[in-house]
Amino acid sequence: MLPLSGILILSMEQAVAGPFCSNRLLLAGARVIKIERTDGGDFARGYDTAAKGDSSYFIWLNQGKESISLDLKEEEDKKIFLNIIRKADVFIQNFSPNTMTKLGLEKTELKKVNPELIVCDISGYGSSPLLSGKKSYDLLIQAESGLIDVSGSPDGVGRIGVSICDIGAGMAAHSSIVESLLLKERYGEIKDIEISLFDVAADWMTVPFIHSQYQKKTPVRVGLKHPSIAPYGAFLNSDDKTVIISIQNEFEWIRFCDQVLEDSNISSDDRFVSNNKRVKNREFLDEKIQGIFSNISDDTLIKRLEIASIAYGRLNSVNDLAKHLALKKIDVYNSESGKLSIPSPPLVWNKKKKRAPKFNEQGEAIRKEFSG
Repeated sequence: MLPLSGILILSMEQAVAGPFCSNRLLLAGARVIKIERTDGGDFARGYDTAAKGDSSYFIWLNQGKESISLDLKEEEDKKIFLNIIRKADVFIQNFSPNTMTKLGLEKTELKKVNPELIVCDISGYGSSPLLSGKKSYDLLIQAESGLIDVSGSPDGVGRIGVSICDIGAGMAAHSSIVESLLLKERYGEIKDIEISLFDVAADWMTVPFIHSQYQKKTPVRVGLKHPSIAPYGAFLNSDDKTVIISIQNEFEWIRFCDQVLEDSNISSDDRFVSNNKRVKNREFLDEKIQGIFSNISDDTLIKRLEIASIAYGRLNSVNDLAKHLALKKIDVYNSESGKLSIPSPPLVWNKKKKRAPKFNEQGEAIRKEFSG
């Protein structure tokens, strides 16, 4: 038995945030019926063809779902939709702002059909009247939340390399739905959910926000360094390989100087005796560390770091990820049953073979099931 066996999820979803959420619910055993637009379906289907002809985004987040195309402006399709709502435990939607209102399918209307339904709305900026109609996508939220402002290098800003705000919103929606299902089961209370990409990004920005608002010190972009811990960042060894080190406390700092840098005087230098002082004098400290690392081979440096129990990491490429010892993979299948091995979610309850659906693939069967 799986944690969410018997739970029916109806998801009017597209792109990443909604599909990510319902994907994780499916992996825990829920049944997911995916509503797609009649004019080609989820537009993520067309993002690329990297997954053996299918979109990498689509096969990542839609394995095992049932696809039905509905035009909710048409009475017959709206009837099918409401019949599914009657039996659904959760309804998720992340379509454009006000879509459900325009269709006459606001939350209050859905509750008339199924008072026990949990509704999860995923939006860009939430329900504020001033912003509720504003369209949003991941990069826009990265920019407006300040996330990009604190990322990148001193030379310039740059987008985070994955759709991090979409993914974060999907994660937040998933955990909130599980909590709401638990609340319903234990206490009989129905709690609907509103998740916005902006709320998620703003929450992640709490530490820079505190520095900005209460220290009156705007965080600066530091590239491969940590803005408030030193030494914590990237250095080159004599083999021109990049190693990222992280010192988290004074015990590690003393060991690092004594066993890795082999110069215990550095740890007692008044400019470096606390993290606050090391951050203040970061430029000089980093130059000192780099000068020593430049004369240490990669093998020797790694050996010293491990003996001293200092955390370190490699600056890996995406190709390096494929060979990483920690990487766990799962097999998934595109809409034509082409197999791909991709990184596994942290926890997969439902390990049965799953395939991304073709557009409207289960449409006829779902219409028949919910026609009454």
